[in-house]
Amino acid sequence: MITILSIETATKNCSVSLSVTGEVIACKEIAEENFSHAEKLHVFIEELLKENNKTLKDLSAIAISQGPGSYTGLRIGVSSVKGLCYGLSIPLIALDTLEILARQIKVDQGYIVPMLDARRMEVFSVLFDKDYVRQGDIEAIVIDENSFSKHADRTLHLIGDGAMKCQEVLSGDNFVYYPEVTYPSAREMGEIAYQKYLKEDFVDVAYFEPFYLKDFVLIQKKK
Repeated sequence: MITILSIETATKNCSVSLSVTGEVIACKEIAEENFSHAEKLHVFIEELLKENNKTLKDLSAIAISQGPGSYTGLRIGVSSVKGLCYGLSIPLIALDTLEILARQIKVDQGYIVPMLDARRMEVFSVLFDKDYVRQGDIEAIVIDENSFSKHADRTLHLIGDGAMKCQEVLSGDNFVYYPEVTYPSAREMGEIAYQKYLKEDFVDVAYFEPFYLKDFVLIQKKK
């Protein structure tokens, strides 16, 4: 029985799930404007294990959402799971944050376009087909009316907190929005993590770093 703890902290959503043989059996999460990951993450882990009659020693591996996303959120999540994996001597599995978000919807045609809010009109994004196969490289894209113009003949399913600010700019008939899908969640991590576990697709606990995509920029408030 493969038991995996999955952690998603790449956005404002602090999300933790527990899965057994790829099936998510429980999840705890909270999305707050002021990041509460440092306060909530370990509490969620402890509660989730206790409520499901598990202990840390029952874990086969831990999966982490690797980014892109919030520098602070990613740093908190990754440092926490590295400490746990090292102490428990279990594998660490890294998952693509945008794929985790993309898996919240199912489509029959076109592309799924998960978008994570960056700054101003910039988003972190990449396209996935209906089978969640990534099309190209993840990019930081500044959105304008010409964005995704080469895919004008396809239906584009836009999701995530970055998609919401694009509605006035990307208003063509081929754009479909899902306002109910805002943040990636650990609920979608169980099956992906399980498949990676079976392939022994692990990362080096000592050297693994989040995928920030862009350098951290400190923004100072005006006095």
